[in-house]
Amino acid sequence: MRKSPAITAVVLAAVTAVAGCGAGTASPRDATATSPARPLTVTSTAYRDGGTVPRRFTCDGADVSPPLALSGVPAGTGSLAVTVRDLDAPGGTLIHWLVWDIAAGTRRLSAGAHPPGAVEGRNSFGETGYSGPCPPHGDHPHRYVLTVYATDRRPPLSPAASPGDLRRALSGHTLATGTLTGRYGR
Repeated sequence: MRKSPAITAVVLAAVTAVAGCGAGTASPRDATATSPARPLTVTSTAYRDGGTVPRRFTCDGADVSPPLALSGVPAGTGSLAVTVRDLDAPGGTLIHWLVWDIAAGTRRLSAGAHPPGAVEGRNSFGETGYSGPCPPHGDHPHRYVLTVYATDRRPPLSPAASPGDLRRALSGHTLATGTLTGRYGR
């Protein structure tokens, strides 16, 4: 029995659509590209999502990390990790903060906190710890994305770990993620 070209085209289109479902749901920069993670809520008393990062949390102020509150951390979380990325840096994305091995029960971080037992890695400036927003003078406000990862284990990393090391360690082990985006210009 010969199939009509129209039926073949419809079947081919349906197969292609089904095969493509879910494609593109993870960003190429997403540390969890191998497994979809549930949402985690990240808020700050310092600024709202999409708002302006106050000077205190930038290179023009005290240069301390903002206070954070977390909700929706799933059962089975082994530890938490945090990154801060500048999406608009002239030479490409810059990492301003890497911290992992934050206790799974943590729901708040105070401003400038170094969570007990946590490890901070090297940021894009070659420094350990938080380096706040510091875009070039005259640039449009940059977007700074703070991401919290709930992981199923403690990442096996040394304190000298780079952003790529953390991304690889989180790949396939992230249960939930949440972001808080702030803007800052000078």
